[in-house]
Amino acid sequence: MPNKLAKNKISASTQQYLDIAEFRDDTIIMRDGTLRAVLLVASINFALKSEDEQNAIIASYVRFLNNIDFPLQIVIQSRELNIDNYLVFLRQKEKEQTNELLKLQTAEYLQYISELISLGKIMSKRFYVVVSYNPLSDKQKGFFSKLVGFLKPASLIKMKGEKFLRRRLELNRRVENIIGGLASIGINSVSLDTQSLIELFYNTYNPETSANQKLVDINQIRVAE
Repeated sequence: MPNKLAKNKISASTQQYLDIAEFRDDTIIMRDGTLRAVLLVASINFALKSEDEQNAIIASYVRFLNNIDFPLQIVIQSRELNIDNYLVFLRQKEKEQTNELLKLQTAEYLQYISELISLGKIMSKRFYVVVSYNPLSDKQKGFFSKLVGFLKPASLIKMKGEKFLRRRLELNRRVENIIGGLASIGINSVSLDTQSLIELFYNTYNPETSANQKLVDINQIRVAE
């Protein structure tokens, strides 16, 4: 009996606990029918800017925020940087180096990197902006609409092509607005495509597995009809 219960628990997919229903055409479709787009955003070293440059950046950022009339989420993802493969590469280059001076410099650089790692973890940061589109805000929903959405979320995510295209068009307008606003501050950004979105969530929810097992290209996946 315990083994049977254990099997039932293992067979339950974690996907049922996620609010994501589908990835389609560079867009995330949520279970409640709302859409999301994710932008990968570059960073700027604010501390190295002059006082005038800093004030100009702040003023541009204020204008950027004032021009937004929809929800926006800023996500900062910090990960420990694994440079084991880089160290292996350096050791191989040291062995292959025929010039004694370059070989010595490579060895010194390798020792420097090794000592730097021993002092603490090296972290990498990525910045994302999540743009959302909700055709019907929660304030406009009635009690029974919310109840139906809670009990039968699957019925809400089966979005017809025409409806999806209309909503994605509005979402794309917001994305272009954000990209233009960030560019005015001097920050470059790019919208993630479907493959990048799947990889983002795969790496986020499976940090250990994703380090050793990479996702295949979704274009190579064939679903039997």
